[in-house]
Amino acid sequence: MAGFVLKNRRTTLERAEKFISAEYFTDINLRGRWWTSWFRVTLTIPKAWKGEEVHLVWESDGEALLWRNGIPVQGLTKEGEKISYVLTEKLTDEEPHSLELYVELACNGLFGAGQGSMISAPDPNRSFTLYKAELVVFNRDVHELLIDFEVLSDIAKHLGIENQHSYQALYTANKMVNACDVEDRSTFAKVHRLASDFLQQENGKSQHTVHAMGHCHIDTAWLWPYEETIRKCARSWVSVLRLMEKNPSFIFTCSQAQQFEWVKSWYPGLYTQIQEFAEKGQFVIVGGTWVEMDGNLPSGESMVRQFLQGQRFFQQEFGKQCCEFWLPDTFGYSAQLPQIMQGCGITRFLTQKLSWNLVNEFPHHTFFWEGIDGSRVLTHFPPGNSYEMKCKVEELLNTVKNNKDKGRVNDSAFLFGFGDGGGGPTQDMLDRLQRVQNTDGLPRVKQSSPETFFSILEADTTMLCTWVGELFLELHNGSYTSQAKIKKGNRKCECILHSVEVVSSLASIQKDTFEYPSSQLQHLWRLLLLNQFHDVLPGTCIQPVVEDAVKFYEEIQSNGNELLKEAIQCLLGGSEQETGKNIHVLNTLSWERTEVISMPRLEGDEVLALIKVPSVGFATVTKPLVPPHPVIVNSQGDGSVLMENGILKVAFDSSGRITSLSHLLYKRETIPDGCCGNQFVLFDDVPLYWDAWDVMDYHLETRKPVSQVVKPLEVVCPGGVRGSVRYSIRISDSSKIRQEIILDACCPYVKFKTEVEWHEAHKFLKVEFPTTVHSLNATYEIQFGHLQRPTHRNTSWDWARFEVWGHKWADLSEHGFGVAILNDCKYGYSVHRNIMTLSLLRAPKAPDATADMDHHQFTYAIMPHAGSFQEANVIQFAYNINYPLHIVPAEPSVSASSFWSAFSIQSPAVVLETIKQAEDRQNALVARLYESHGSTVVTWLHTSLPVKQAIWCDLLEQPMTIKPLSITDFQIQLSFTPFQIRSLLLTF
Repeated sequence: MAGFVLKNRRTTLERAEKFISAEYFTDINLRGRWWTSWFRVTLTIPKAWKGEEVHLVWESDGEALLWRNGIPVQGLTKEGEKISYVLTEKLTDEEPHSLELYVELACNGLFGAGQGSMISAPDPNRSFTLYKAELVVFNRDVHELLIDFEVLSDIAKHLGIENQHSYQALYTANKMVNACDVEDRSTFAKVHRLASDFLQQENGKSQHTVHAMGHCHIDTAWLWPYEETIRKCARSWVSVLRLMEKNPSFIFTCSQAQQFEWVKSWYPGLYTQIQEFAEKGQFVIVGGTWVEMDGNLPSGESMVRQFLQGQRFFQQEFGKQCCEFWLPDTFGYSAQLPQIMQGCGITRFLTQKLSWNLVNEFPHHTFFWEGIDGSRVLTHFPPGNSYEMKCKVEELLNTVKNNKDKGRVNDSAFLFGFGDGGGGPTQDMLDRLQRVQNTDGLPRVKQSSPETFFSILEADTTMLCTWVGELFLELHNGSYTSQAKIKKGNRKCECILHSVEVVSSLASIQKDTFEYPSSQLQHLWRLLLLNQFHDVLPGTCIQPVVEDAVKFYEEIQSNGNELLKEAIQCLLGGSEQETGKNIHVLNTLSWERTEVISMPRLEGDEVLALIKVPSVGFATVTKPLVPPHPVIVNSQGDGSVLMENGILKVAFDSSGRITSLSHLLYKRETIPDGCCGNQFVLFDDVPLYWDAWDVMDYHLETRKPVSQVVKPLEVVCPGGVRGSVRYSIRISDSSKIRQEIILDACCPYVKFKTEVEWHEAHKFLKVEFPTTVHSLNATYEIQFGHLQRPTHRNTSWDWARFEVWGHKWADLSEHGFGVAILNDCKYGYSVHRNIMTLSLLRAPKAPDATADMDHHQFTYAIMPHAGSFQEANVIQFAYNINYPLHIVPAEPSVSASSFWSAFSIQSPAVVLETIKQAEDRQNALVARLYESHGSTVVTWLHTSLPVKQAIWCDLLEQPMTIKPLSITDFQIQLSFTPFQIRSLLLTF
């Protein structure tokens, strides 16, 4: 890889600059906590101020919330340009002149508590200062003139010398200066009239219309912990309500059900006010999801639950569901999202993040986005390329200038207000908008709701273009790997909740005494969904957030395992305390599995056994299977080891690398001559700025193989049902890898159980598998399906995807043969030409200086296969690695082998992904299935359960038709188009 020519000038130039920077990455370049304080504020307004507008000015580094009479009334944030509270707009004798207020001051700014760079970790030594607490008379006339002068000056400046209106604005401003006597307030009215006369010159009918929507993007966690976000919501939203009281036309958009649920619990009075303004149509609920989640890494079922929990919450609390998916700031967008949106009642999508692309400029702002199944949603990127506009003239002009769809659409959205750290709109922003609603030379400006805006777009879509497939962000692709413990926690918790729901569903139907744990599961799901926020799951948050997330994962795992045990015990009987020699083995996946397991024994030890378990059911194992071809392990004199199981034959050198991997049935070698698979490689990893977020293309030039052997290869399991070897190698003086490599009987893949002690700085660890496969494209699993990406770098669009994301597997195939990599908790991949690479660990230092400095355990596998990956069941084997069989000792009285399957599917193309109790329905289950091969399928779902009726429902579990499906001999005929997700509502 060394020696290739870099294609991106900017990254190369900035790399050199950062290498000598005195500000960025000084830990490795050439150079080199949250609480609040309460203030009681007592004040007396002088009687002489009668008739004046009186404010309390509060200026501090930290964010503050002002309380009056026991309720929050105003957020105060210097960075958010909110430093005053209006005590009275016109002081009267009847009003109280003596007041007692309280201010809660947080030890963080809008962007956390770091020093220096914005993404710095919190500094425990940073101090926050209260600079000013004053009672003042506010001169409204002067404020109005300041806005007038600002707007006219900006028009003169930004319309340009070619535009005559620019000169008119300039000369009007000049007249205003001449007419204004700062010592004589009586001149102010005339000056204001001059500005108004100019600004009221109207546009022509063809002028572009900007639909302004107040917004306040609040990261649910990022440079501050979850608990601080609750206060950010209160500070921001109470300020919005004050603006609504003064500005009846002001419309504010707000997403994320979790944040509303927090405010409801912590600030019930404020929440009631929000509901009132929502009823008026000013406080507009958007998004439909529990949080604004990452758009790449959550599983398909997790994405469904984001909408299920979000839409149900908004329906219950606000009497409506959302029509728009609102995800301004995330790090890419899965190609399965359009179908998931549509299945959850959403046909519109708004985002902004692709404007951050590092290499290629995205070609549209208003377009149809089509997913891998053919579903389409109307999509809009605000052309101003920001979700926190300040309503400046330049921003309005850029909105028109940047618009990639001129002539196709004449309307665009404009989201204004401080964001990311909260804050939201200000009165100054609204004053600016009021002045430029229909001013010649500027776009028309309306304050609109998303419903109004999207309805205008939908009125004529004949000229819109369509983008097919994923919306890949050409930046932040280090976020597929950062904070490995969060990535692992997410995958493991998705799997345990799946199993709890399946077994609890079966137990609730089979046993009258079992009560499905609905409320417990909702709580656990909401914790998981919370951690899928787009700065948590990607690993781009501070250490306290990581600690919170890990605690939530531990709670999900612990409580989930308890719920699973209870459901299994009810369904099967027996428990871990049983002393019989037989076992029940439970399979929650929708296909039969033949695997090697560890069987408990009376003596307390365990023995390996090959067993077979039916789909969505259990087997009572009294006697293990005899493998048709036992695993053979041979140690060689040079320290290498050969293993084979009748399917694969694999050779390892003394440092654990694969020197040969043959598919015996196909008689095909997988590893090229002179190359080694399972080769660990280390890269320097110094991005341009966004440390935990980014990995740059130039990191590929720094490849260093990891080869220092600490403990050479030795045999652990000598064969039979399992062969395994282990070894350890050193990455550096402080980091090492220990690995057990396993080949089981009847298993088509080699499994690598890996432990890493990781203590590095700005390094990137990967594992490579060079292959003998030649293909222009590799295939990656995504939510409810898969997609292909190029293995070459012909164009800048190809080059930008040097590091990509996938879920449980990636595959490189030519006709008739291929190789797949499977994993149990990783998401970063790279397949370039014939080399398949799995990304394992990073070591960024901002915003968490301790990121991934820990002990890690994970498993991956390599699977050569004959035929296509669909024919070889790669999809199923990747599921198997992630969803282990559940082993329960059987009661001593159980002596005969037995098998029971609740569900099975005739076609291997269809995956039964989820079985859960239906929401708000008794004696009903939801079975969610999807077509995984990319094919049109007619198949049968067989069930042994007493199904009374089956009907199709959407992803929100609402029936889609009144006509039930035919059930014949416990079978239901189903049809699927490629990658289609379908849900069945089953009543009993």
